[in-house]
Amino acid sequence: VQLQASGGGLVQAGGSLRLSCAASQRTVSRHAMGWFRQAPGKEREFVAAIMWPGGARVYADSVKGRFTISRDNAGNTMNLQMNSLKPEDTAVYYCALDLRPILSTMSSGTAYDYWGQGTLVTVSS
Repeated sequence: VQLQASGGGLVQAGGSLRLSCAASQRTVSRHAMGWFRQAPGKEREFVAAIMWPGGARVYADSVKGRFTISRDNAGNTMNLQMNSLKPEDTAVYYCALDLRPILSTMSSGTAYDYWGQGTLVTVSS
C-alpha cells in the first residue's frame, strides 16, 4: 500500500489548512489511519488517528478542539482539517496506516505498517 499526503503549505497563525492522505488501494479489513508530525530538531509526535470500521478517533492533547480527522466513505482518503493554527504546529506531517489496530496503541508510531512521504506545514506568526 502506498500513501500520498498532500495539502501542506504556508499559512498565518490563526488560519486553516486541510491535509489529505490518499491510499493506493482500499483496505476493507479493520484498520486505522493516523497523522504524525515532526518539527525541525524534534522527535516525531502523534497528531490524530481514526479507526475503521467504527470511526473511533484519538487526538493529541495539543490539537484537540482545533484539528478534525475524517475518512471518506470509499475508504481511500483520510483528511485532517486544521483550524486555529499556531506557529508550534509547523512540521512535516506524515500519514500512516495500521493494519492491526488496537485503540490503546493508535497514538504509537511503532504500531503503523505503512507511511506516506510527508507534507510540510509552515505556520507564520
